[in-house]
Amino acid sequence: MFKHQGESRTLKHNIQLAILLSFVAGMVNVVGFLSIQQLTTNVTGHFALFIYDLSNLELSKGLVYFLYIFSFLLGAFVSSLLIETFRENKKMNVFAFPIIIESALLILVAILGGKNLISPNWIACLLLFAMGLQNSFVTKVSNAVVRTTHLTGLFTDLGIELSHLFFPSSTLQKQSLKATIRLRIYIISFFFLGGFVGGYIFSRWHFGFNTLLVGAAILIIALLYDDFSFRILKSARNFRQNL
Repeated sequence: MFKHQGESRTLKHNIQLAILLSFVAGMVNVVGFLSIQQLTTNVTGHFALFIYDLSNLELSKGLVYFLYIFSFLLGAFVSSLLIETFRENKKMNVFAFPIIIESALLILVAILGGKNLISPNWIACLLLFAMGLQNSFVTKVSNAVVRTTHLTGLFTDLGIELSHLFFPSSTLQKQSLKATIRLRIYIISFFFLGGFVGGYIFSRWHFGFNTLLVGAAILIIALLYDDFSFRILKSARNFRQNL
């Protein structure tokens, strides 16, 4: 799911990646909204508010939204920088770095937010940084096939692809199109499911910020499982070659 690259990467790997990370993103989005009334997985709305505050010369309020936008950008930059810096080291899973950092940030926000040790603006910045990390990471690992932190582009792409089903095409093109549509539906569905589960845990179980610990646990378990399964697969391949 994380380690397979290039020709070895399949639709199954991308679907697994989409299910996992869109679920976590949906959870982060609803926790951010319920706890601090801010969207914490994308910056589209923040950019509009930033422009609005600037047009009304409310520079201090505009600066806050600028920091939100910059946090997402910085997260994407750091994620890509780490991956490219350590890509040549074949002994390391470079794609693990952003996931580890994202998990640590979710844990940090859960602890600090739950004890009111950090302001809502800094909570938003940290969560947006984490989602920037995730969006950059998933874009690079899937070769820009999967996006998981916001749905606007996904619904646009899905609408376009659904319209293409009404026009004649080869069997191979049809199969590829249906596979892409299937992937989009998985992302949208699990973003919704992550938000639903996150909201339920946050409100009904009264977890509050600790809901983010669930998201962090999902990421860490998935990372460990992926590394373990990859090692088993590699060992089995080496065993068959040595027979």
